[in-house]
Amino acid sequence: MNSTTDSSATAGLWDRLTGIQTPPALWLVIVTGVVALVAVGPRPLWRLSRNAVTIAHEGGHGLLALLTGRRLDGIRLHSDTSGVTVSRGKPTGLGMILTAAAGYTAPSLLGLGGAALLSAHRITLLLWAATALLLAMLVMIRNAYGALTVVLSGAAFVMVSWLAPAEVQAVFAYLVVWFLLLGGVRPVFELGAKRRHGGAPDSDADQLGRLTHVHPVAWLLLFHAVALCSLIGGGRWLLGL
Repeated sequence: MNSTTDSSATAGLWDRLTGIQTPPALWLVIVTGVVALVAVGPRPLWRLSRNAVTIAHEGGHGLLALLTGRRLDGIRLHSDTSGVTVSRGKPTGLGMILTAAAGYTAPSLLGLGGAALLSAHRITLLLWAATALLLAMLVMIRNAYGALTVVLSGAAFVMVSWLAPAEVQAVFAYLVVWFLLLGGVRPVFELGAKRRHGGAPDSDADQLGRLTHVHPVAWLLLFHAVALCSLIGGGRWLLGL
């Protein structure tokens, strides 16, 4: 009896995870996009919401470090919305290049992947996948502020996934994806502005320049291309175009 019950519960969870959910009305999709745009616009709001972009940024570095065979020592997230990911391995080569390039591209690419899932009406799968990624990242966090930020973010996903009505889950999922797509654009422009004023000499673009002997501006243009193309493509998917 217990075995049958466990099998039924597992099947139910699997069906819930892989099932298709009803997307919100188009006007709600547009509203979530506007709200996300507001969150990345005014400096006081951006000062707070940028923490979520930093999580995606540093998570991108960490994920690519692991995928390329590097040893991930830890991730730190700071209250000024900066972060650092430390990995060990060969200081040059493709693995290091991909790891360095992953930061500024991660929020936009995550948003693009989320938009693809939402266009397929896989809302629950998106929410659970995001929760799993945050949980995996939490294991590698090495400071209290970083742990608090990731725990609060993960708690929001868990509460919405398990406690909120389906309509609220859908709105939340669209808001998150819009935010990643829009929030992935602004940091690249900020980086360009800092570099024009002689700041950020050790930015990801400058590190990539030293690793590849390609001018950092070329890498900055690549970051812009990924962010803007992801926003356009992901936005079209979210709007059903």
